[in-house]
Amino acid sequence: MTDLSAFPITRKWPARHPDRLQLYSLPTPNGVKVSIMLEETGLPYEAHRVSFDTGDQLTPEFLSLNPNNKIPAILDPDGPGGRPLALFESGAILLYLADKTGRFLPEEPAARYETLQWLMFQMGGVGPMFGQLGFFHKFAGKAYEDKRPRDRYVAESRRLLSVLEGRLKGRDWIMGRDYTIADIAILPWVRNLVGFYEAGDLVGFDDFAEVRRVLGAFVARPAVARGLEIPAAD
Repeated sequence: MTDLSAFPITRKWPARHPDRLQLYSLPTPNGVKVSIMLEETGLPYEAHRVSFDTGDQLTPEFLSLNPNNKIPAILDPDGPGGRPLALFESGAILLYLADKTGRFLPEEPAARYETLQWLMFQMGGVGPMFGQLGFFHKFAGKAYEDKRPRDRYVAESRRLLSVLEGRLKGRDWIMGRDYTIADIAILPWVRNLVGFYEAGDLVGFDDFAEVRRVLGAFVARPAVARGLEIPAAD
């Protein structure tokens, strides 16, 4: 049996199946990227819920795995060379899992880099901008009388949706016929923008027919439906 006792995180979240990949996460847009990828690939894994309500992300055990105190993070007992690998940052985890399984990332170099370009588009643009819009529209920022910050993120979110709309015209997925980690990275954020953040009307989401079409295809995938609920609430 694999021994993960050298990793302090397993003291707070004991591994019932230490031979399986350990996922530490929440069902947020960044968190579900990884649970969806794991469901799509069929890799055996064990999910652990990191509760922000109780400050789990600030505990020494979690910080030992991710000093940036963000989810998701993983601990793979069967990492490169057969040695355990701890990894954080959702984009890096998607890339790692794609390489590990040989799925959802093209092998041909040009297509591979093009896919990674859209992964970076999510990490550098879609995630930060949609997240700020959520803060100013739904959370504490909504109480600010000055709406200029909110409107700045509305405009930028709409611009990003326009970029995505143009890319998806004539394509099933971001890379064409093939579903990739680019879709797994971007579409949970689109879903969150119009769902949890309730910002669909604010950004004029009805104007983006291609984005709506592909989002519908995404959430209809059985692995996506499962991954969106992982880790389950206690």
